[in-house]
Amino acid sequence: MNLPQLSHQERAEARIKALAARAVRSQAKQDLKSGQKTVAAVLASAACEPALDRLKVCELLEALPGIGKVRATVIMSELGIAPTRRVRGLGVHQRRALVEYLGEKP
Repeated sequence: MNLPQLSHQERAEARIKALAARAVRSQAKQDLKSGQKTVAAVLASAACEPALDRLKVCELLEALPGIGKVRATVIMSELGIAPTRRVRGLGVHQRRALVEYLGEKP
């Protein structure tokens, strides 16, 4: 697969877009860690924010207080969510099961 040749201007625009997306994902994880947002709220806002769609589910879980890599992996395996799954790839039932497992209201 050949990558398209981008001009310096196109590269600069792509870099700015990537930085903005990382900032959105980082802010969402900080809000989860501080308790300002719930997983249900992040999943709901991912519908209108493409940057949150690309957030990995394991990173979403690890952002919660008291959940590390091992516990996030266990939760995902119990719910039948693949380790490489992103928020965009979650089905309706997986989203609901995740929210219910964490004891939140949808």
